[in-house]
Amino acid sequence: MITKTKFKGLILIKNKKFLDSRGYFKEISREINIKKRFPFVVMSYSKKNVLRGLHIQIKKPQGKFITVLKGKIFDVSVDLRKNSKTFGKHFSCILSEKNSKSIYVPEGFAHGFLSLDKENYVVYSCTKYRDAKSEKSINFKDKLLNIKWPIKKNKILISDKDLLAQSFKEFQKLYVS
Repeated sequence: MITKTKFKGLILIKNKKFLDSRGYFKEISREINIKKRFPFVVMSYSKKNVLRGLHIQIKKPQGKFITVLKGKIFDVSVDLRKNSKTFGKHFSCILSEKNSKSIYVPEGFAHGFLSLDKENYVVYSCTKYRDAKSEKSINFKDKLLNIKWPIKKNKILISDKDLLAQSFKEFQKLYVS
């Protein structure tokens, strides 16, 4: 089941799950629903309280289909498309193995998540390959973005790169003309 959001192109997907005595079988992605190709698929493993993001590629922006194989995450997408009605606003939701939800984040959004379970396995199917030279990070705690992360900031485990990420204002000045 597809749920559109107020953000153009950003959709939430409730995946079909078929249960029986052996376990379950889950449909994760159907090209017909998203109409995108995903030549680059990666996975991350995160412990509880790990925050990844907010990331975007400037020169070769990626659309991302995000799904959780195991665990639970607080997922955040920030609209950075300069002519968008929702520029600078964010969308957040819970994605988990249990709720069988996935999200498609279109090109032009910064993306990040906070791991909420002990073990979290997240798969990202991307519309373009990774371009490390054009990767940028926006500070997850930027007051202008007003994201209500469901954790105390002193408990977060975060990379140095993300901890030192630029502010939303700095990002706008450098990359949004």
